[in-house]
Amino acid sequence: MSTTAPAPAERRRLLYKLLGDLPPRNRKISARTVSREDRGSYVLERLELDLNGLEPAPAWFARPKQAAGRIPAILYNHAHGGDYKLGKDELIRGRIQLQKPPFAEALTSQGYCALCMDTWVFGERARRTELDVFKEMLWKGQVLWGMMVYDSLRGLDYLASRPGVDASRIGTLGLSMGSTMSWWVAALDPLVKACFDICCLTDFQALLDTDNLKGHGVYYYVPALLKHFTTAQINALIAPRAHLSLAGDRDALTPPAGLERIDRELKEVYAAAGHPERWKLLRYDAGHQETPEGRREILNFLREHL
Repeated sequence: MSTTAPAPAERRRLLYKLLGDLPPRNRKISARTVSREDRGSYVLERLELDLNGLEPAPAWFARPKQAAGRIPAILYNHAHGGDYKLGKDELIRGRIQLQKPPFAEALTSQGYCALCMDTWVFGERARRTELDVFKEMLWKGQVLWGMMVYDSLRGLDYLASRPGVDASRIGTLGLSMGSTMSWWVAALDPLVKACFDICCLTDFQALLDTDNLKGHGVYYYVPALLKHFTTAQINALIAPRAHLSLAGDRDALTPPAGLERIDRELKEVYAAAGHPERWKLLRYDAGHQETPEGRREILNFLREHL
């Protein structure tokens, strides 16, 4: 009997299958530019994207004003925080848990463009409650997190198709729910060359051990996931691509024992892949928030790997 471990592509297919009934991954994406605004150091486009054929995804696309040729891009994933109205505006307005300036300004000032979409039940898509949408989707064989991930994957496809984007240099970044989205998307799609997650590299077993399942909204839970994957095993699918994770030791959503387990396992994975320098977990004496030191590390890691 063969004891060969499943190939990453096979594991990605399994992970994707756990996300429920999803629209075809290859359906045509359409995009409409609603407006374009000069924001001083960058240009901001308001977009309406048809990603899934079910409901449009309003989005912001920010690009440096002086951009020439093809430039690297970031899929920016907004957080949850119980603020269903903020959504994609986090890119341009920031939020209390993030450092200033907002990432639209921070990224474009470094020569990157950025896309942020309202995910299901957030921003302009906050027409129904999260719980109602979750329940209806379950009835239909869908998973709310799966539909969120699907839209983000299609957002990657849209980014790669834009004439001014260097499709060989696309990264993904986010805080909290956006952090989780970053590592799921990077694990599922090799198009992502660098992953940046802030404050939500949550080890599933550690969350169970600390009796804190309530810390995440209902969106977070995927049927049968623990039968097939640990957090470290999902993140291992990102290797050997660059991955920076930032965590606070006082953050209840990322118990220290879980961070230590993930770090230990991913160090082994990246070392075996021949690129130990591409995995980096930095922990701070902080809660569920980005720190000034963390912001500097993100920008440094971007310059180094994207």
